Amino acid sequence: MTGQVRTVDGRVAGRRGQATRQKLLDCLGEMLSSSPYRDVKVIDVARRAGTSPATFYQYFPDVEGAVLEIAEETAKEGAGLTELVAGRSWAGKSGWQAAEDLVDGFLGFWRKNDAILRVIDLGAAEGDKRFYRIRMRILSAVTNSLTDSVKELQSKGKIDKDINPAAVSGAIVAMLAAVASHQKGFQTWGVKQAELKPNLALLVHLGITGKKPTR
Repeated sequence: MTGQVRTVDGRVAGRRGQATRQKLLDCLGEMLSSSPYRDVKVIDVARRAGTSPATFYQYFPDVEGAVLEIAEETAKEGAGLTELVAGRSWAGKSGWQAAEDLVDGFLGFWRKNDAILRVIDLGAAEGDKRFYRIRMRILSAVTNSLTDSVKELQSKGKIDKDINPAAVSGAIVAMLAAVASHQKGFQTWGVKQAELKPNLALLVHLGITGKKPTR
């Protein structure tokens, strides 16, 4: 929104400036799909956006700074994944539906944001705390909601009280993230997308409830 975005030197960007800034981010995002982000140069992003390097530097200190902006926006979108879990019932057929919806939403989010999520994972793996914090924000959004679901099932005597809710939920989310980032790889094993989802949902349901789903 106007008045919310500032240039590197602190000036408030007008509507046209905001549009230019967003176009630079959009073009950078497209380039990340086909090039390692460390190979992307400011001049290439500017050229693709139809502007100049000088304009790029008005809004971002460097390519990495712009990449972090995209990563932050992705983290905000990822926070919405909690809606797939929060308040959902894991009893009977509702539990199977909850597992399917979580898997479908998680895989869809990863496919949509595959390029920037690969950059986030790489930065986190290399020890960059900025990328690590962003990655944890994305995963924690779902983990915390699942933890609440497991605690609720425990309070109702539906699952073993000795289970650690955070450990179970964290393991499930880590599995989802690993599978989501490797979706194309499953094809080399002869696993189609349509086959992956229900099998992954089965694992999620078993992990949360300890029972086979009612379909």
